[in-house]
Amino acid sequence: MARLILKSPYIKSTGGAAGYLRYIATRERVEILPDDRPPTRKQEQLIAKLVKDFPDTKTLYEYGDYQTKPTKAAASAFITLALESNWDALHQSEQYMKYIATRPRAERLGSHGLFGDSDSVSLEKAMEELEHYTGNVWTHIISLKREDAARLGFDNAMAWRNLIRSHRNEIAAAMKIPPADFRWYAAFHDEGEHPHIHMMAWSAKPGQAYLSKEGIRQIKSKLTNDIFRNEMLHLYEQKTESRDKLVRETRRAMLDLIQSMREGICNHPDAEQLMQKLAAQLETVNGKKTYGYLPKRLKRLVDEIVDEIERLPVVRRCYEQWLMLQGKVDSYYHDKPREQIPLSQQKEFRQIKNAVIREAERLRQGEITFEERDLGQQDEPDQFRNSSYEYWRLQEILREEQMTLEERSEAVCELEKLAKDGDRYAQYLLGKLWRDGPLLIPDGVESRYWFEQAARQGHLVAQYALAKLYLSDDLEVHDTARGVEWLRYAAEGGSSWAMYRLGKELLRGEIMEKDTAGAVDWFTQSAERGNPYAQYILGKLYLIGKEVPHDKEQADLWLTRSANQGNEYAQYLLDYMEEGRSSSAMLAVTRLLHHMSRVFQDNSIPKSRPGGIQIDRKRLKKLREKKIALGHKPDDHEEQWPEMTM
Repeated sequence: MARLILKSPYIKSTGGAAGYLRYIATRERVEILPDDRPPTRKQEQLIAKLVKDFPDTKTLYEYGDYQTKPTKAAASAFITLALESNWDALHQSEQYMKYIATRPRAERLGSHGLFGDSDSVSLEKAMEELEHYTGNVWTHIISLKREDAARLGFDNAMAWRNLIRSHRNEIAAAMKIPPADFRWYAAFHDEGEHPHIHMMAWSAKPGQAYLSKEGIRQIKSKLTNDIFRNEMLHLYEQKTESRDKLVRETRRAMLDLIQSMREGICNHPDAEQLMQKLAAQLETVNGKKTYGYLPKRLKRLVDEIVDEIERLPVVRRCYEQWLMLQGKVDSYYHDKPREQIPLSQQKEFRQIKNAVIREAERLRQGEITFEERDLGQQDEPDQFRNSSYEYWRLQEILREEQMTLEERSEAVCELEKLAKDGDRYAQYLLGKLWRDGPLLIPDGVESRYWFEQAARQGHLVAQYALAKLYLSDDLEVHDTARGVEWLRYAAEGGSSWAMYRLGKELLRGEIMEKDTAGAVDWFTQSAERGNPYAQYILGKLYLIGKEVPHDKEQADLWLTRSANQGNEYAQYLLDYMEEGRSSSAMLAVTRLLHHMSRVFQDNSIPKSRPGGIQIDRKRLKKLREKKIALGHKPDDHEEQWPEMTM
């Protein structure tokens, strides 16, 4: 791909700017005749010194040409640009200045080629201004390959002058200079295989200008966008199509790995030991316990934990897929390949480090966690006892996805009539539809109304659903006091799920006063009714022995009952009991694995547009119309993924 080279060194306030201005303004256009003879010894020595003293010169087009074909002509072209790119350092070097001064046809007496904001530029006045200037002067060197310059119309001074003038305020902004204070001059050098311009830029107020790497990128982006606009647009269209195909294929492969990561239980003794080590050392940390505030020794430990998790086969494969995807997409728009660094050093995954710290802190404090994977609405079992035939018929229609939308919508209308007539089962189901959709647009207020109607008629599941709604994050219906009231009502009425939830809230002590004994009592009642999550947490409490006295027999009893109902966490805790390992550390590492799956999913879609490339809306509209005419869907480049819940 054609590209623009931009170098932006600067001349310090110690001097040399006026001399550089004269040099670029009067230097004769060097007509380098085709000379395939080997470079002279003097050229080779000078090139070796230049590359050693100024390693950045290796990025110049001319150095690549010299490496490919080391001739006198190629050597001369490289030496010219290398010297010009490092004027500030060179004008103080006797050896380099001697070469510049004695170089054949280095100066042209007479008229100059300087241009700027005005059509008429006085070289003498410009030099006088710079001789008395006390600030830094930047010396941008902007070059193209000969074939690109000729093809795109930038093989003359007029084109470059118009380009710089049109972007002078943007260049000023990139250099942190107000437009009114921006000063610049430039000259076009139609030399060798890489015609280029030298541009000097500074502020009328010394000390005001500042040019960072980001500023250089902005300047290059603006100029590149203008020079290569039409060519880049066509290329971008082609690459976008190829890129979208690549993204879809790679993300499909990643999805399976992410799903496995999300659902897996992590068995990684080394990572568990490191987590325990970090948890112990966090005891000595004061202030914020986030990665940026940790001492270096703990940062290294956090990185080590992330690197250990990376060694898990599922994580390693997913990371390799991610690197491949990102690398290929980057290669479409950048010459420099993405560096394959450890996961712990990948900026897109920085958030995992704070997750490591949070889990280690949980581990240190002995915080009880509730592993309720994909609970969804499983805690609201269907109730049909004493329900009417009409209700049973309507709920079957609503449940059947093969029915047409019109038929299901009609059933909703009939259900509402039944609910208004006082049917508590219909009232509860209507509340669910208002809460969850999809046949009704979710509305917390409507959902609360119908749940409450059913709850007041003794519908146990509706009482529990109402409690959850009051305790939810929906600001329109959130009411902690009423939520707790209905939760107790449902628990006392015999709902094992309400018992379990009430036990959780009593143990956490966040929305109600902490009561460990009361929590254990409700967990026990729920567990005895067969609730697998209550059985699991009860067994876990007896196993850890922090909130209640350690009781291996009770732990084994309840974990076994939960495991027999398919609870993988319960089974792993039983296995850990036999091995004598810390179950809390295992669970902490497992939660990290699940968190990492979310990070991978969030980063599975590369940035949609490379920096510096802009496509106008009219062009995009035409492209979409063309695709539609060819039979594509308007949005067939956008793949929909299901949301992942933890």
